[in-house]
Amino acid sequence: MFIVNRKMLSEAKEVISVSGGERKTLKVHSPKLNRSLMKLHVLQHSALNTLGTIEEYAKTRGYPLESTRFYETKNPPSLDSFDLLIIMGGPMGIYDYAENPWLRDEKYFIKQAIDAGKPVLGICLGAQLLADILSARIYENGHREMGWFPVKAVRTEENKPEFLKGLPEEITVFHWHSRTFDLPERAVHLFRSEGCKNQGFIYDGRVVALQFHPEVHEERVESMIRRFGGESGNGPFTQRKEVMVGQEKYLVRTKEFMFAVLDRFEKLTLS
Repeated sequence: MFIVNRKMLSEAKEVISVSGGERKTLKVHSPKLNRSLMKLHVLQHSALNTLGTIEEYAKTRGYPLESTRFYETKNPPSLDSFDLLIIMGGPMGIYDYAENPWLRDEKYFIKQAIDAGKPVLGICLGAQLLADILSARIYENGHREMGWFPVKAVRTEENKPEFLKGLPEEITVFHWHSRTFDLPERAVHLFRSEGCKNQGFIYDGRVVALQFHPEVHEERVESMIRRFGGESGNGPFTQRKEVMVGQEKYLVRTKEFMFAVLDRFEKLTLS
């Protein structure tokens, strides 16, 4: 687990404690904040799952950020130690208990957080974990989605989620998945794509699942291709490596989208 502690100054020092005892200090610049802190806690499922624009957001806002890896520890954080729980993606399936027995403990912890009224954001595998915990079905999607493809906000006369206000009608984001989920009962549909109808939902106004990857930056895209590129295969919603990398325009818009999503949680937790 790593921990970020930050003094509320216009120029602050960020102290990161890394498992294994390594410590390093980074100097960052953040604006003076006169409001309360939103404490973020991230569940990671692989060393490859860097926090990307989530970490950038925490640095920009001056917010404490902690991370737990259930595959390395049996000591979950206390529920009162964070305001927002973020569940990252990962290479495993949500039912791969034989190889990843810690998944049961993580699911139990996530359910505790939901039951305690905590705001929660799940990304890719994290979204599937949320859907499963909320009793929805997880299954193989009709197509693999791997690369940059657009998702569309789901707005109808009957479905006008408050969460979507101010977000783009359509945005091209990074995908890397072969599974999907049904919408949990009482969940509100947020996003869809041509290759996957359920790209996101919100439950109880505070639990958000996003099947795509709004947290990626260029290094994260390249690391996923290096590690899992052989799994992409051929299909209508898979791209070649040279198409996936170097998409600066998409990366900029994705970061803006991620910041906007986290700002919604900020408003929710600090109101």
